[in-house]
Amino acid sequence: MMDYRFHPANINTILPVADTGVVPVPSGFVLFPGFCDVHVHFREPGFSYKETISSGTAAAARGGYTDVCTMPNLDPVPDSVAHLALQEELIAARACVRVHPYGSITKDERGETLSDLSALASRVVAFSDDGRGVQREEMMRQAMLEAKRLGKLIAAHCEDNKLLRGGYIHDGSYAKSHAHPGICSESEWGQIRRDLNLVRETGCGYHVCHISTKESVSLIRQAKREGLDVSCETAPHYLVLDENDLEEDGRFKMNPPLRGAEDREALIEGVLDGTIDMIATDHAPHSAEEKSKGLRGSAFGIVGLETAFPVLYTKLVRPGILTLEKLIDLLAFNPRRRFSIPMNAEDYSVWDLEAETVICPDEFLSMGRATPFAGWRVFGSCVETVCDGKVVYKGKQ
Repeated sequence: MMDYRFHPANINTILPVADTGVVPVPSGFVLFPGFCDVHVHFREPGFSYKETISSGTAAAARGGYTDVCTMPNLDPVPDSVAHLALQEELIAARACVRVHPYGSITKDERGETLSDLSALASRVVAFSDDGRGVQREEMMRQAMLEAKRLGKLIAAHCEDNKLLRGGYIHDGSYAKSHAHPGICSESEWGQIRRDLNLVRETGCGYHVCHISTKESVSLIRQAKREGLDVSCETAPHYLVLDENDLEEDGRFKMNPPLRGAEDREALIEGVLDGTIDMIATDHAPHSAEEKSKGLRGSAFGIVGLETAFPVLYTKLVRPGILTLEKLIDLLAFNPRRRFSIPMNAEDYSVWDLEAETVICPDEFLSMGRATPFAGWRVFGSCVETVCDGKVVYKGKQ
């Protein structure tokens, strides 16, 4: 396996080091290891009008990703080997980067009966009911005990339905001033607190999806200090946007919602001190119609694979908030370590970090177009992505 190392003497170089030498990079460009996103929605099978394996992996390749993990809110839900096989067939036929499916924690993600975790374990990257929180404590306890026995992670979408109260954006100043029902922060961190107690009891490896609140950061920080087998992710939009950036447009609606400025600051601190292990996009495409109904009526979810690195590099690395080395850890190394996804020696992407572009959703390879970053001027353009030694994306040069 090739070992990618950061060369601090030259911030323009992250090169693969091996006995055979380095991959040649044209002058002025940089080479990164293939990124790994542990949280994407490719919508197949069941919802191919939103995204397909083909379009989703093309978008991933354009963003520099060579490994992605697909969430199980599909039709059918991958809660059995037979259901998973339908997705595996599509992946084998149409993916241009490696796709690692999740299995669902519960049958049909209904939270009532465990999926066939034992049969699924060797074929999935982890277990999740993403899109829905597991509401019953006893059900999550059973899932953790079985996942522990199988040596698999539970990746939890933490959301207490009792606390949602019809909300669809953060229960903060914007919601109050614009007469929107809000989603309180406790709907997220309350379930994290419950699950951490279950981790103490069961010893299960536990990963928290898309954290968005300062309380979530604090709870996970304390759990790590205790030595619990816990990790978490956040998404680019929670690090660079907050409720003050909201507009009455469906491209600003996602779940969890954009929180307050103090939450965003806590998330950045959590990234810097290692509480937050990785950045995942929660790439969640919908049709134009589904995203055209404002904050109130639009579906939850935005796309993010094609904008993640340029946005994070522009807003966090260039201003000196985050080092380039740390960003690559968050996007490439840490996800693979936690989810046991190998680093392939023939995976990399080539970038022009000085190229300044305007984010234009009409140019996306994803079928989804909803992004809060539309019109942003960003630095960093992917020139080429290679997966398993094959060029899977070639940009304009």
